[in-house]
Amino acid sequence: MKTDPQLEKRKNLICELVADETYVPMKEKEMAAFMQVSGTDREVFREVLRTLLAEGRIQLTSQGRYVKPDSERPVGTFVSHARGFGFVEVEGFEKDFYIPAEHTKGAFHLDRVQIMPLTGDGGKRREAAVVRILEHGIKQLVGTYEQSRNFGFVIPDNGKIGADVFVPAERSRGAVTGAKVVVELTSYGDESHKPEGKVVEILGHINDPGVDILSVVRRYELPVEFGEKVLNQAGRVPEEVSEADRAGRMDLRDLQMVTIDGEDAKDLDDAVSLYQDEEGLYHLGVHIADVANYVQENSALDWEALERGTSVYLVDRVIPMLPHRLSNGICSLNQGVDRLALSCLMTIDGKGEVTDYQIVETVIRVNRRMSYTSVRKILEDHDEGEIGEYEALVPMFEQMEELAAILRKRRHKRGSIDFDFAESKIILDGEGHPVDIQPYERNVATRMIEDFMLAANETVAQHFFWMELPFVYRTHEEPDTDKIRKLATFIRNFGYHMKVTGEEIHPKEVQKLLDKIADTKEEMMISRLTLRSMKQAKYTVECTGHFGLACRHYCHFTSPIRRYPDLQIHRIIKEQLRGKLTEERMKHYEERLPEVARHASRMERRAAEAERETDKRKKAEYMEEHTGEVYEGVISGITQWGIYVELQNTVEGLLHVSALPGDYFYCDEEACEMVGKESGIVYKLGQRLAVQVKGVDRQAGNVDFKLPEAAEDLA
Repeated sequence: MKTDPQLEKRKNLICELVADETYVPMKEKEMAAFMQVSGTDREVFREVLRTLLAEGRIQLTSQGRYVKPDSERPVGTFVSHARGFGFVEVEGFEKDFYIPAEHTKGAFHLDRVQIMPLTGDGGKRREAAVVRILEHGIKQLVGTYEQSRNFGFVIPDNGKIGADVFVPAERSRGAVTGAKVVVELTSYGDESHKPEGKVVEILGHINDPGVDILSVVRRYELPVEFGEKVLNQAGRVPEEVSEADRAGRMDLRDLQMVTIDGEDAKDLDDAVSLYQDEEGLYHLGVHIADVANYVQENSALDWEALERGTSVYLVDRVIPMLPHRLSNGICSLNQGVDRLALSCLMTIDGKGEVTDYQIVETVIRVNRRMSYTSVRKILEDHDEGEIGEYEALVPMFEQMEELAAILRKRRHKRGSIDFDFAESKIILDGEGHPVDIQPYERNVATRMIEDFMLAANETVAQHFFWMELPFVYRTHEEPDTDKIRKLATFIRNFGYHMKVTGEEIHPKEVQKLLDKIADTKEEMMISRLTLRSMKQAKYTVECTGHFGLACRHYCHFTSPIRRYPDLQIHRIIKEQLRGKLTEERMKHYEERLPEVARHASRMERRAAEAERETDKRKKAEYMEEHTGEVYEGVISGITQWGIYVELQNTVEGLLHVSALPGDYFYCDEEACEMVGKESGIVYKLGQRLAVQVKGVDRQAGNVDFKLPEAAEDLA
């Protein structure tokens, strides 16, 4: 997203021109003359037109004239499948368009394409044909090099790309069979030709330590190193809070407060304080590092943070949004030192209602840096040694536990949904090989901090919503009605009911269902199906509410070190507090924020996909050492090609349909079952099953299971 700050303004002017009723379609030269574009700006103007074409906001006729988009031929992103067909995701359309293999027009994975619908909706996925490829989405890809006699080819890591990439011998950079390489595409191929490319980087051999994760980093184009200009700016940031910085801020340095994080956390961006007054009211303070004080808008640091969008947490490394000089230094709320913060100070009654609040710039000093483990030992284990060490803080922790329970009860009452799936942490040795997979359990301390952050995020969001100022919200739309109706139909087989009225479902209905299935044998199955019925949360400039949390106003305010939307709204908050949010600044944010929200949502999805892939690869590598061993698992998915089984250590593998002995098995999608045609043997979602590790594909992160001899159903 490295763009000129004026880009959106220029794009909007062109869109307004072509949408005008009096507009006569023009070629580039005519439009440049009409808009009085100078010769020196012509290349920039051409780039703006190219961008608008790729976004589908304007179109080009066969005569080379620019016109407004044809609503009958929408523009979207092509997502390919290894079998040749694909799907096109179009913004504003609820469902993707299915593109049969014969109608892809040679489109490559992630190309921006214009399509022509072939069928009506009819309740099913619409079919369409690609009519024009507007822009290639992938310029480089990562894969494994295979040497042939006079040439080579690269097998892409991305399983959605079905074709290998042909590499002429003179463009191989000396790569050998088994090398992990980055290949730049020089031709995207067609129906009769493979894609072609040249090797631009050799990452190492497929079995070298760290190469598997580096391959993921390159594949997702995750920016690792910071540029010189960014590092120079970070280097000029002071290491201590100056007297000038403290001026005009509320001084909370005498207020008892702590940070509570994981043992290995280094960027501490939130601290909490709590005391109870004589009337029994709780005074909760959520204090967030004032990153915006050190990262100025439109600085090199800001553009880099905007481009990255989020920190990425891979299994063996963190790729930060901001340089360590900031995230682990002046912006980290370290124990015993002065720090600048934005504080949300809330007064909360015994029912969990925020009766009063204040959002203010502060200077703080954290008393102790606590870990989740220590706080758990104090509150759950009543560990005498831990209680003795933190004696002065124990009363506050006990009040925090009280308040967190009250807040959670209030959220539950209004219908907030809480999926509690098992999570794990992969333990690596010095060379990056997995040696253990340990469960990560939410405890009293993790839940407590979660409750306080949710309260602050909600309070800040509703405050700025009612002020009617430009803002970035965290929104979660209502689930698709068709999916919920299918879920409601399915759960009736187990004696459960969910009320769906008209086109709406209240989150409380989902929550009631999760409460009913708690501790039953079908809990995991129904929880998974319910989660799959939900939409993905995203960032938007419209405050449309958060379905999962059952709240009208929500934002991300509490992590400006690692999430750009938080940093962005901190700037708006500070400008409003200082009376500097003029009409001009409001207009600036109205133009800037929609793209900030869209880009941040895209970067969040990219980070999540990269994190999932690295976890899968390391889990597969771990299971390779356990080939032949038998495990107990739960059926987590059923497809036409087989049964997915999740083990207690959170590793998921495939029991291929061909590995089911003694019968022909078929998938009953409606019932989520795999059924034996003759025997009547049924495998159901959520059923417990003994499986044996058959083999793994470390590069793809796949684990294959088979039924052990004399397999015994554990259901």
